[in-house]
Amino acid sequence: MERVKTLFLLSSFLLLTTVASQHSNVCSRPQLEGNIELTGIQRFFSPGVELPLACQQGYTPVSGPRKIVCTVSGEWTKTKFKCMPKECPYPDVVVNGDMFYEDTVYQSVINYTCNKGYILTGASSAVCQANGTWSTSAPLCIPVACGLAPIPQFGMVIYERRVRGKTTDYGLTATYACLPPYALFGKATAECTLQGTWTETPECRVVTCPPPDSIERGYMSESERREFSYMERVKYDCQGDYVIEGNTEIVCQENGRWSDMPSCKAPCTVGIERGRILYKGRKMWIEDFQPNTVLHKEVVSVYCMNKARKCGYALSTQCIDGALKIPECFEEPSSTDYNLHSNSLPSEIEQC
Repeated sequence: MERVKTLFLLSSFLLLTTVASQHSNVCSRPQLEGNIELTGIQRFFSPGVELPLACQQGYTPVSGPRKIVCTVSGEWTKTKFKCMPKECPYPDVVVNGDMFYEDTVYQSVINYTCNKGYILTGASSAVCQANGTWSTSAPLCIPVACGLAPIPQFGMVIYERRVRGKTTDYGLTATYACLPPYALFGKATAECTLQGTWTETPECRVVTCPPPDSIERGYMSESERREFSYMERVKYDCQGDYVIEGNTEIVCQENGRWSDMPSCKAPCTVGIERGRILYKGRKMWIEDFQPNTVLHKEVVSVYCMNKARKCGYALSTQCIDGALKIPECFEEPSSTDYNLHSNSLPSEIEQC
């Protein structure tokens, strides 16, 4: 048995020695780079054998002989054969969209996107194929569209621009209004969104306000004690020389309350007995100022003396709801000075 093992090992050694000697001047299968490929699976080649070269799928030969030869030294001849990737045509422009890519050669990828407000229809990417064509054509970017804005019951909708047909474009806004006596509850505007739907639609609800209050020293246009509908108005005015302050009318608001009510402000009298005043651009003696009435917020001036410079000057004061404060600098003259020496009063001498 031991002898059989020895003979087997000896035979294997002789066989390997013979094969090695047979291939000492042959060429091994070449390892080629640059996307060059060889046909077949043969591992050893005899001197003089020519081996044709080809490009892998998706590549095109551009230079150098398309074969190599096994030499007697067991080496292959050199080659400048090159394979370049195939080019795909420049991609089509995507209207209302964009595309992103680094190259247009074999295996390059284009990614497509649409601008805001548009939906991509088609493939979102394309690959340059081995035959020099793109795997798919450029997609379309279709505008996002909504239907017409929902109209609330007892309401109406006004679009920011004219709408044709039954579709509206992304970003279009609509303004809502209600028919009196209904009031709007919710946002007054809606918009066509990227999802192709409108934002929330408001409601129209009945709103009433209680009978309005009267104002002191004034009267209103409605004497009937009743409830008023949304947006109904009531006017106010004042009696005699009283002046209305605030809006002359109030409106029933969507919250069921009236807008701010006005008030009637009282007139003033100029509280001096002797002297001159300046009122509405006219200079007059106080006894000639008839009736002695200055309306709310009106301005009247009295005259004061600048004793250091011996000149007179007018100082204004304003009527505020029945109160008119006489400036402290005013000194009311005596009856004698007023009647006999009026030309020496601050209003009559040289003005500062």
